[in-house]
Amino acid sequence: MPQPHSLPLSGIAVADFSELLPGPFLTQNLLELGATVTKIERPPHGDNARLLYPGVFDSVNRGKQCVMLDLKQPAGAQAARDIIAACDVLVEGFRPGVMARLGLGYDAAAAINPRLVYVSLSGYGQNGPHAQRPGHDINYLATAGALALSGSDPGMPAPGAGLPVADLCGAMYALSSTLAALMQRQHTGRGQHLDVSLTDCVAHWMNPRLGQFSSAGLGSLAAQRLDVLNKPAYGVFRTRDDACVAIAALEDHFWLRLLQVLALDLDHAQTATYHQRVMLAAAINQAIAGRMADLDARDAIARLEASDVPVSLVEEPLALRGTPHAQARWLFESHAEAQYVRYPVRLTHMNEA
Repeated sequence: MPQPHSLPLSGIAVADFSELLPGPFLTQNLLELGATVTKIERPPHGDNARLLYPGVFDSVNRGKQCVMLDLKQPAGAQAARDIIAACDVLVEGFRPGVMARLGLGYDAAAAINPRLVYVSLSGYGQNGPHAQRPGHDINYLATAGALALSGSDPGMPAPGAGLPVADLCGAMYALSSTLAALMQRQHTGRGQHLDVSLTDCVAHWMNPRLGQFSSAGLGSLAAQRLDVLNKPAYGVFRTRDDACVAIAALEDHFWLRLLQVLALDLDHAQTATYHQRVMLAAAINQAIAGRMADLDARDAIARLEASDVPVSLVEEPLALRGTPHAQARWLFESHAEAQYVRYPVRLTHMNEA
């Protein structure tokens, strides 16, 4: 494990007033980079994730010091102010205005600690017509335009992507912005308020799509969905032994290798370029599906890997720890009961003991 003194955020203190996933995931990452995190919870039962998703709670709050404070009572509010006075970063995830009504909004906190980096995570931001709306991940994806491009049924978005994309996306923007604010504080001596809207963060991720739609003249949603979802030689295919294999032969050279390895009954002259293949995507994917159904997953992957075609077995989540990749990359925490992936970026000077 990295030694405390070798971690880049050693000496940084964080007060975490947030609940559920976005804020705690942000502060868990700060902790894994060396920060000390004090988690402030509300009585009677603390973070709602303890009741709704206890496994999720454990995954994003391990290693934090948890304290129960009733912020509506003078003693609890004063204890919170004492914590704020001694910390570098404050993270909260209430609806806009809640912390201010508790006497712990940015202006009050900055008066106590002018060097404080104050991070407000919310679904729609601190202002705007949606600011006071309740919401969860699917609502933010819908509002940002991302959900409209999901799914496979014509015109019907998928209800989810297997991960809470907006929650995690917003947490990562909050992480990078918090680190930027700490860097800026070294020059100015002052903290600042970070207004992190989960919806806005997903919308920023939409820029590559928006650029593509604009340059290609794809004005209708139907055309945009076709562009995003109708990819030849790109998808998940079931094998003879009932496994699932992901193939991504988008580029021409990958396609040619796939065509040859699987001996697909398709005319190379009519499928030589990506734009040609897009017009035949359904037929191409059907041909691949038919061929993969005749092969066992291990055999199919071995053949495609030998020809340098992008291919992966669709791993089950709980099987990940035992995979050669996870073991070679030292992906999981080292103690015997560990089920969590460690901070994934390898920094040269985060020395391993």
